[in-house]
Amino acid sequence: MEIILLERIAKLGQMGDIVNVKDGFARNYLLPQKKALRANPQNVKIFESKKAKLEIDSLEQKKEAEIISDKMKDLSVIIIRQASEGGQLYGSVTSRDIAKSISDAGYKINRRQIILNSTIKQVGIYKIKISLHPEIIKNIDVNVARSPEEARIQLSNSLDDKKIDSNNKKTDLKDDKQELSVSEDFFENKELAETAKENMKAEEITESAENQISSNEESN
Repeated sequence: MEIILLERIAKLGQMGDIVNVKDGFARNYLLPQKKALRANPQNVKIFESKKAKLEIDSLEQKKEAEIISDKMKDLSVIIIRQASEGGQLYGSVTSRDIAKSISDAGYKINRRQIILNSTIKQVGIYKIKISLHPEIIKNIDVNVARSPEEARIQLSNSLDDKKIDSNNKKTDLKDDKQELSVSEDFFENKELAETAKENMKAEEITESAENQISSNEESN
């Protein structure tokens, strides 16, 4: 189906673009969500008449999304689920569950804003993307656990892992600097040695020449 995009859609195009999409995607998502219009002469005229307002609305929505994104800094949510000893969930965590947890935390989010490739079926901490605006994507941590205590332990372990990773990066950087310093010292010393050798050779040549001159003078 050919449609006219009413906003920027990732991997599809920008506002005003006419693109081809699968019928189901258009009927079940883009059209009912008012993200697009069917591409026909009448709708092209409608879009052109509303284009300026749509662009203004998009800018305002983007500003609001930026404010929300700032407020959501370091946001993480905990979702408690029953699971086996191995951590396999009895069921799964869906985009609807995540949206509800975020809404409970004070942010109005619907499930369609959650970018989730597949449902969560294991306890753990997951980085989840939220589409606050077509141009603003926010990452949050979703901590799926069997109890608040397990969630706390998972968070603590995650922070420890980040510290270890950060320390490893610092150590690698320090080692690189040391290697560079050693390398520079090596080449500096090598250059000094070469210079010394050249000076010694020059002195030997000069001394030899002076001796030759002296010998010639004595012979005369």
